[in-house]
Amino acid sequence: MATTPAPPGAPPKPTWAPRSATPLPWLRPTIRIRLTLLYGGMFLIAGILLLSIIYLLAAQAVRTGNQPLYKIVDFEGLRVASNDCPGVTNGNLSLSEFNAAISECIDHERQAALDRLLSRSLLALLGLAVIAFAFGYAMAGRVLSPLGRITRTARAVAGSDLSRRIELDGPDDELKELADTFDDMLERLQRAFTAQQRFVGNASHELRTPLAINRTLLEVHLSDPNAPVELQQLGKTLLATNERSEQLVEGLLLLARSDNQIVERKPVDLAEVAGQAIDQVHAEAGTKGVEVRGTREPAVVQGNGVLLERIALNLVQNAVRYNVPEQGWVEVTTAVENGQAVLVVTNTGPVVPAYEIDNLFEPFRRLRTERTGSDKGVGLGLSIARSVARAHGGHIYAQPREGGGLVMRVTLPV
Repeated sequence: MATTPAPPGAPPKPTWAPRSATPLPWLRPTIRIRLTLLYGGMFLIAGILLLSIIYLLAAQAVRTGNQPLYKIVDFEGLRVASNDCPGVTNGNLSLSEFNAAISECIDHERQAALDRLLSRSLLALLGLAVIAFAFGYAMAGRVLSPLGRITRTARAVAGSDLSRRIELDGPDDELKELADTFDDMLERLQRAFTAQQRFVGNASHELRTPLAINRTLLEVHLSDPNAPVELQQLGKTLLATNERSEQLVEGLLLLARSDNQIVERKPVDLAEVAGQAIDQVHAEAGTKGVEVRGTREPAVVQGNGVLLERIALNLVQNAVRYNVPEQGWVEVTTAVENGQAVLVVTNTGPVVPAYEIDNLFEPFRRLRTERTGSDKGVGLGLSIARSVARAHGGHIYAQPREGGGLVMRVTLPV
């Protein structure tokens, strides 16, 4: 008789302080206000620095422009010397030609001063832009760092650690409100999963016990040699029905458990798991005349050995049961490919249309039949295999084999 599993404990109480209402909502240091002040202040500081640099450059240009362009070396003979305006040093110039040379020289010097001011201003702007981008990147990272904390916690929760909480401290802004809301959601999820586990445990006891009692009573009556033939035939029929119900209950409970992520992981070799599955179906394969073959290389993963063995067993059993009547074979291989452990089960069998592949993984779905009885199983094998693979962070794929049968490929992270 099955025993009642110990119900999971109640989820821990949150340790973070609940968010209290702000008396003046417009005084909250929200992200919008903080970013506005940050980028507004950066723009103001950058503008002040740029104006200061331009002012200094302009002052330097003005000081350079105040230097005389020419110098009178002989006032009586009106001899002029100039390094910047060599055209005015000619003593044979008339007054109009002299004035024109002076104007041209002044225009040239003014344009040169403007060009120098522009080039230096552009260099100053480029330097300030680099500094502003670096400072803005650092400040944005500091402001958005709580999002990284929320993301890391979400990843941990995705790994089935529902006890994790963000517990974000700091100003009461939008990110703090988001983190607190996320913590509240995690607490509710943990309570829901705990209630589900408790329900599965109770259902396991309540469903297994009557079936076990029925099986015991039927076996006792069938062991009576004086029982009529009709009663023995009825008892065998009821015993087969009861066994099918037990398989269905076991499959449903395993499917409910395998939908959750695996918390306790240990090294498991897929080659060993596949070998154990082959040993369990060896007798059935021999009865049906199906040859089981294949090379199994070591492929160690972190996971639950019992559930991983269930994947291999379900796939190999299906490959043996849904096979051709004569000269059928099943090939089971394991290997490590591209950093992932791979289990491949290939078999001969009936032709499977590509559009029916997805239906095979649905509970109680079989090839060309929907929710109908079958002596080959209860229709949960591939559903359980997919749930177990997902719980281990892996995937399972099915592909029709040319000539009939399927190629089932399971990939798991190493």
